[in-house]
Amino acid sequence: MGPAEIKETILDILEGIAPDEDLSGLKDDVPLREQLELDSMDFLDIVMELRKRYRVQIPEDDYLELATMNSTVNYLTPLMKDLEKV
Repeated sequence: MGPAEIKETILDILEGIAPDEDLSGLKDDVPLREQLELDSMDFLDIVMELRKRYRVQIPEDDYLELATMNSTVNYLTPLMKDLEKV
């Protein structure tokens, strides 16, 4: 799975967590929590959805790596490079 597919996956997860949010104007380099009304539980839902869909384990110490879309894609790319979309 490449960076573009990972970004689409994250957008799909965000759409499920925050269905009323407009994701079309998301900036890749601005923290997601500044752009969307996400609380800590929403953030954990993102992590759990990645685990459920792709069996990707993200240690709590690495949660800061998921702040922006760019940092999230960069963090997940090596973890998901050999995965196929479910």
